Amino acid sequence: MSWQDKIIEAHTAVTDAVSHYKRLKSDRYFVWAEDGRSDLIADGVHSERVVTGVTDLFTKIEGDPWAAALEESFDGKGIAWSLNSVQYEDDTGFIHTQWDWEVVGDGAGVD
Repeated sequence: MSWQDKIIEAHTAVTDAVSHYKRLKSDRYFVWAEDGRSDLIADGVHSERVVTGVTDLFTKIEGDPWAAALEESFDGKGIAWSLNSVQYEDDTGFIHTQWDWEVVGDGAGVD
């Protein structure tokens, strides 16, 4: 399974209100994007490729259960993650939660 498939499956296990890169016109959705690699190099060779990225939850529900569900889904798929921030956006009324993640993959599609 590719790293993209793992990430997509982790999100769609929670909801189909998911987008790659761009915001949706909704009051509750996830946006994810890859942002780099953190490869393990041994003897000058990329022995393991790890793709890094970020997921954002935009919601107007305080204590949204999708947040815990995503964390459980990441755990179940073997995706390393950390909670980066939770902020309230005054201009939109969204609660914006952000996670950083890392998933083992082939690194294809990430510069």
